[in-house]
This record gives sequence, C-alpha cells and structure tokens, in this order.
Amino acid sequence: MKFSPLFSGSSGNCSVISTGGTTVLIDAGMPGKAIVSALADVGVDPHDISAIVVTHEHSDHIKGIGIISRRFDIPVYANEGTWRAMSPFIGDIAMKNIRTFVTGQNFYIGDIDLTPFRTSHDAAEPVGYSFFHKGRRIVYMTDTGCAPESLRETAAGADLLFLEANHDIDMLKNGPYPYQLKRRILSDKGHLSNAAAGELLNKLYPTGVRRVILAHLSRENNTETIAYNTVRHSLEEGGIAEKDVFLAVAHRDRVTGVFEL
Repeated sequence: MKFSPLFSGSSGNCSVISTGGTTVLIDAGMPGKAIVSALADVGVDPHDISAIVVTHEHSDHIKGIGIISRRFDIPVYANEGTWRAMSPFIGDIAMKNIRTFVTGQNFYIGDIDLTPFRTSHDAAEPVGYSFFHKGRRIVYMTDTGCAPESLRETAAGADLLFLEANHDIDMLKNGPYPYQLKRRILSDKGHLSNAAAGELLNKLYPTGVRRVILAHLSRENNTETIAYNTVRHSLEEGGIAEKDVFLAVAHRDRVTGVFEL
C-alpha cells in the first residue's frame, strides 16, 4: 500500500491510499481544485479513485466531497449517521454512488479490506479506519478527544499509524479561542493533544507500532516542531529511543509525501 496525506489539519483534511488496483480517498475537506492538484503531486489520477470514505460530517472533512464525487463519478462511503448529517452540505450525489456501511463491520473496496471504528468526537457517528492489504495494516485515527482501551486495541500492531496530535495544551489554554471552544477541544469529544498522542504511543510501542505520522494539527494551537518535539520527548521519557520509532508530521496545507508499506 501507498499512503499519502494531502492535507491534514483544522483547515481541511484529505488523504489517499492506493494499491496496485484500488485507490481510496479518505475525506475530502478541501475545495475540489485543491484536491485534484494535490493528487497530481503524488501521481494519482482522480479518474482512478475507487471510492471516498468519510470519517464524519464536519466541514474540514467534507467540503469537496460533492464536487469530487460528481465530477469523477466516485462512490462515497459513510455510515448512516454521517450520511444524515452531511447530506444537506454536499449537494446531490448519484444514487448509485451513495454507499452505507455499519460502524465496526469490515467491508471491501477492491483489494482493500476496511474496518471503520468508532472515535470519540462531537459529530453524529464519527469513525476512523483500519485498512488491510496483503498482510499490512494502516490505521487512520484522527478527530477523537480520547483514546480508550478500544482505540488502543484497534491501533495495536499497526504497520503505519496516522494519529491525531491536534494541539499543545498550553498554547490552547493561553490562546485567543473563546472559553467554550477551548472546553470543547479539551473534552473527551474534542481532539487529542500532543501530550495525549505521546502517552498513547508509549502504550502502543510494545504492540509493535514503529511508524507514526502525527496528524490534524491546529493552525492556531500547534506547530509541527512543537508536536514532533513533544511526542518525541514523551517517547524518550518512556525509554523509547529516536531510532526505534519513525515519526513524521503531516503538513496542514500541502502534500506530506508518499509512505509505502
């Protein structure tokens, strides 16, 4: 599998996973033109996209879904709760391209086996995804305010983990956001902090997790350097050396690169 984060942050989210015969877009939270340009940067023809899978209905995840689906005749997969919540905002989708799954039950798109799993976020029915192909597994885990045992079990042993590190707690608390918004972000239905991501990775390391991309960084309450350093320091405090875990940070506003398993 090849995995490419195209955009990842509070301003917009979109990633792509591809195998020899299947290409799946995860969310489409940027304008269609920006997504098409980013796909070209990683060598993906949008006409070859097999499906769009949706994590939840917030605008930074669905902004471009309607135009991409209509323009390139692409099926859109989401659970019933997300379909109900996002339908008023994405425009008409061809009936043949409306696909519904049940959270927790695996399904196939081409040669990729997907399992959507419940996350903890203030959305109708938010999910992350595990993607399986030829014995390799990518876990896509963003937009969750906490990481209970169920999520730790889901991420255990992943060959590549795309993990939220949304904010630096001090930057958020001392920043310009209104009090209620700060409470929302810090809640169990909000977003994982850098510190929480580091704590989770310390628990996942014994399960075999060795490749991690930090994701969904806030524009106002985080930086790539702070996220990386906070998580790396947490790992070192846990006795995990830099050479033991590959750690990268997904860019908010441009392609991060191509990661191959």
